[in-house]
Amino acid sequence: MELAEIYAASRRIAPYVHRTPLLTSRLLDQLLGKRLLLKAEHLQKTGSFKARGALSQALTLENPRGLLAVSSGNHAQGVAYAARVLGIKALIVMPEEANPFKKEATRAYGAQVVDQGVTVENREAVAKDLLVETGYAFIHPFDDPLVMAGQGTAGLELMAQAGKLGLFPEAVLVPVGGGGLLAGVATAVKALSPSTLVLGVEPEGADDARRSLETGGIVRLPQAPQTRADGVRTLALGQHTFPILQKRVDAILTVSEEAILEAEGLLFTRTKQVVEPTGALPLAAVLEHGERLPKVLALLLSGGNRGFAP
Repeated sequence: MELAEIYAASRRIAPYVHRTPLLTSRLLDQLLGKRLLLKAEHLQKTGSFKARGALSQALTLENPRGLLAVSSGNHAQGVAYAARVLGIKALIVMPEEANPFKKEATRAYGAQVVDQGVTVENREAVAKDLLVETGYAFIHPFDDPLVMAGQGTAGLELMAQAGKLGLFPEAVLVPVGGGGLLAGVATAVKALSPSTLVLGVEPEGADDARRSLETGGIVRLPQAPQTRADGVRTLALGQHTFPILQKRVDAILTVSEEAILEAEGLLFTRTKQVVEPTGALPLAAVLEHGERLPKVLALLLSGGNRGFAP
């Protein structure tokens, strides 16, 4: 994947997505001793960056009967939204234990959710059976060049917006699950600013990306990791994403569950932004690794889909 593909995706999806803001917070900067630029993908259509990749792929299809996807939640909503844009049906395979709020939101976009008996471990097998049965087009959550290019458009916007502020991000921090967002953003950032560090962030209990880059081969987790960051509970990086991360990502940082919770709280209390645990991963990395990080940091807040319990 190259920069030209991300620009093409940007033109393709522009009518259907938001150009999300790049937020700043003097309070957070003072607290952490950094200059933080917060790319607000939690304010994107469907509440996460996933709408970008789903649309990037779906808009290239010729007369699809419907769209089918496997997801824990945010990709589900992105594909459901893409199907609505195209005026076709969407069928989403979600684990039974997936966030109920995300299931409800996916149905609200008009998609049918299949979750009975579905686990993180067997969901891809369930999807394969449904593909044969329905003839729908499959939209992979991360391991697809068109999906990665769509996610990379967030990186394009981030760098352009930082430039308008007269700021140079010394590092960009991005959540990593299957690697689609990180691969796309890394491609955009390194093409536009080769000296900017690109750092992935994942929970300590879901550190397959860190181990994969360290060992030089894809490490697959035996079961879904237990973490509040449900958007990165994937079992392994993708065959398409891994070589891009090897080439363009400088390091993967891991963070504790306590830091994720603290980061969520800081984003709400200091910036009044409702960000889900996965979206708070980059700030959690600043909390735990701040001494090793440069001064000007761009944090990609990947989503804000979370329920509310009164």
